[in-house]
Amino acid sequence: MTATPVTTPASTAVDRLHFPPGFLWGAATAAYQIEGAVAEDGRTPSIWDTFSRTPGKVVNGDTGDIACDHYHRYRTDVTLMSHLGLQAYRFSLSWPRVQPGGRGPANRAGLDFYSRLVDELLDAGIQPVATLYHWDLPQEREDEGGWTVRETAERFGEYAALAADALGDRVALWTTLNEPWCSAFLGYGSGVHAPGRTDPALALRAAHHLNLAHGRATAALRTTLPAHAQVAVTLNLHQVRALTSDPADLDAARRVDAVGNRIFTGPMLSGGYPADLIADTAHLVDWDTLVAPGDEAAIAAPIDLLGINYYTPTVVSAPTPGAAAAAHAHGESDHSPWPGSENVNFHLPPGDTTDMGWAIDPTGLYDLLMAVSRAHPGLPLAITENGAAFPDLPAEDGRIHDHDRIDYLHRHLAAVHRAIADGADVRGYFLWSLLDNFEWAYGYGKRFGAVHVDYATQLRTPKRSARWYSRAIAANSIPGL
Repeated sequence: MTATPVTTPASTAVDRLHFPPGFLWGAATAAYQIEGAVAEDGRTPSIWDTFSRTPGKVVNGDTGDIACDHYHRYRTDVTLMSHLGLQAYRFSLSWPRVQPGGRGPANRAGLDFYSRLVDELLDAGIQPVATLYHWDLPQEREDEGGWTVRETAERFGEYAALAADALGDRVALWTTLNEPWCSAFLGYGSGVHAPGRTDPALALRAAHHLNLAHGRATAALRTTLPAHAQVAVTLNLHQVRALTSDPADLDAARRVDAVGNRIFTGPMLSGGYPADLIADTAHLVDWDTLVAPGDEAAIAAPIDLLGINYYTPTVVSAPTPGAAAAAHAHGESDHSPWPGSENVNFHLPPGDTTDMGWAIDPTGLYDLLMAVSRAHPGLPLAITENGAAFPDLPAEDGRIHDHDRIDYLHRHLAAVHRAIADGADVRGYFLWSLLDNFEWAYGYGKRFGAVHVDYATQLRTPKRSARWYSRAIAANSIPGL
């Protein structure tokens, strides 16, 4: 099926756009953001348990101790997914729940939870999509150096094998890492995410070891899973735009692209780290020592699908006299999450923003999909996260008429459709998020869910956007507003 090109994403013509047969419609969550039960059935602390208990790190001192209580309410949540018509559900496994401490044998009680969840999904006709790592590193691994040391990558490969051995007979699509850029550069560079370290050299080391962990996990999954199973990785690739065509601004964009994107796509998809990245960061790390013989070959193990998470573009310029770099959209910090690009200025594009303060710009998603398709032809893609936070205040009737989220989804799905029409091999779309949840350093103050969660009562209430998305799934097309 050839989709009809879109010229104006918000036009009424969008209403008639159909996606190719077999296009996969899903929603996504992450373990620490929804599960709760942080000390039950053998689970040990993760870096997010520690970080959220550190005063001043998370808004209001919120933690994921209870979150959405999904650990106890997963059957209710799967029923909700079924009512919405979801075809797939992307969830993450909690490493310290599956393998307490990040080494040694599997925790049978932890694996049993995910086994029950997978069975419940399959009984409901929903494809389970498992992510091995969505930021909840076992605290014991961090105590021994975390992602700044090679051993964590080796242990991650062992953990991948344990998970695949337990669930691989029923889970056919696996993602190794979710957004390793955030793990490395927000966790070890700016410090706004767990574990809260602020050393640019350690952030670069973490990025390499996350890449190596992906390679080790991919090898373990290939060895353990049935031949038909697929392996993916999810990257939050930055759609980097120079503020002007001035050579200095273009070079700023190049530097941000190197440490924001190509530090991962280079070794994962092209066989090695980019020369300009190495040159930009040589004052921080000795790459010849960091990257051992065989590392790049291991990292470049072929994948079946690239997951792309997109929320907003990244607009940059060279520093100007007397102008301070704007805080990046992922969080404010006195420390830069951009080693080698510390003096770059970041700019908020004009127009509407979400409750996160992120610019709403679906053209960034289209441009990103086309750029990846051109750079890596033949590689299937999926949107593994896309969505928006808004205040979501209940109306007088108690319902949440989140028209702003519907408009956001409407326009971004149109951008995906346009990319498919122009040749991008996009296989599916996962809404972020199924539920309102613990939004990392923002605590419970930001709501991304299509389903409202009353954290005091754990009542789930589908928002208007959930019903709109359900219509999109049923018709395999973009409904009207």
